[in-house]
Amino acid sequence: MTRRLVILTLLLVFALQARAQDFTPIQYEEYTLDNGLTVILHIDRTAPTAMTYCLYRVGSKDEVEGRTGFAHFFEHLMFEGTKNIDRGQIDKLITAAGGVLNASTSFDQTDYFFKVPINQLELALWIESERMMHLVIDSLGVETQRSVVKEELKQRYEGRPFGTLGDNLFKTTFEGTPYEWMPIGVAQDINSASIEEFRSFHDTYYLPNNACLVVGGDLDVAQTRQWIETYFGSIPSGPEPRRRTVVIPEQTEARELVVEEEVTPLPAYIESYVTVDYRNDDAFALELLGNVLSSGKSSRLYQRLVDTEQIALQASSFGMPLDKAGMFAFFAIGNQGVDFAPIEKAIKEEIEKVQKEGITEEEFQKVRNEKETSFTNSFLSLDSKLRKLAAFSLFYGGTDLVNRELEKYMSVTREDIRRVARKYLQPERRNVVKYVVMDTNS
Repeated sequence: MTRRLVILTLLLVFALQARAQDFTPIQYEEYTLDNGLTVILHIDRTAPTAMTYCLYRVGSKDEVEGRTGFAHFFEHLMFEGTKNIDRGQIDKLITAAGGVLNASTSFDQTDYFFKVPINQLELALWIESERMMHLVIDSLGVETQRSVVKEELKQRYEGRPFGTLGDNLFKTTFEGTPYEWMPIGVAQDINSASIEEFRSFHDTYYLPNNACLVVGGDLDVAQTRQWIETYFGSIPSGPEPRRRTVVIPEQTEARELVVEEEVTPLPAYIESYVTVDYRNDDAFALELLGNVLSSGKSSRLYQRLVDTEQIALQASSFGMPLDKAGMFAFFAIGNQGVDFAPIEKAIKEEIEKVQKEGITEEEFQKVRNEKETSFTNSFLSLDSKLRKLAAFSLFYGGTDLVNRELEKYMSVTREDIRRVARKYLQPERRNVVKYVVMDTNS
């Protein structure tokens, strides 16, 4: 090892140790109501505000083929109205109170949050309890949201360059599993679903025993507990929701999909591999592998494809661990007139290089430092802390693990990164999607 590299390594190690001192574990109180609702309280005195975050264990993987998009549909429908809140008033009540609100859906979960001044916390808790217990699912609300979802599909996905990329990527990677469709679903599935089917979906999954409520901010804990018991305690629980069995078929040969769309401006190349769920320790090594390959302009893929060979405008890789599986993917947008062959060759060679030689000590320390910095910074945000608490409680097998997540990343070795590259990034496990630029003159 050269003297320069020794000095650099020592500096990086000292920086790592210094930042470790900045990490303050999340303090929280957790308990369960009689109806099965998991409640987590977290005090944050940095501002006179509060946030409620309600996470349901239901996402697109809980749907069935032919009836996709239900979880995403309820992300919208839960803002319609309840037995005691008139249609369209939820947004108005929160914004009039000086708050903000939103929701999101993924493959495994759906979440809802309110951020309000601390003196409006009771209002936020009441509204969230109303949506869980008294949501109105009628023809007017359903038809309104059918139109909203179709418009969202049109605006965000249809007719836009690479708008179908997610659909094609997941369809190719997770063929034959509930992960093969995107959370937004398919328009015709929502169009043809009956109101009884929507009610059944809500009754199955939107239950206190299938949710985690996290409340954080400048809390009076005793008062907050009292409000939660008042508004959520009487909501009846239901049977344990049915869970989809997700079996990932063993892949023995590569798959390829060629996409031709008139709106494609430049060639795009996507290469993916099925990996592991987020409870598997290999997920941490795979994330660091992705950072080595594509985090920043000094990363391997950017240096080779964009800077040196100039065959791509953009080059990246990323991991996506899910509840029952995971994915590792490479993505590149080629320069005008560039063929897929050099892009494919470059990615193949960079994979093989890691598999044979591993990564350098300098790269290893860089990604460790980046991860510790991003992790520590995430604990400065109330939003991020509440999301982490809910996820670890509902999905990771224990809320107490939230403060030990960084240890998982720091325990990854250089050999672990090389090992996961060799284990998961095998040619027969490869799935390729190519977006071809159509010849408009023909």
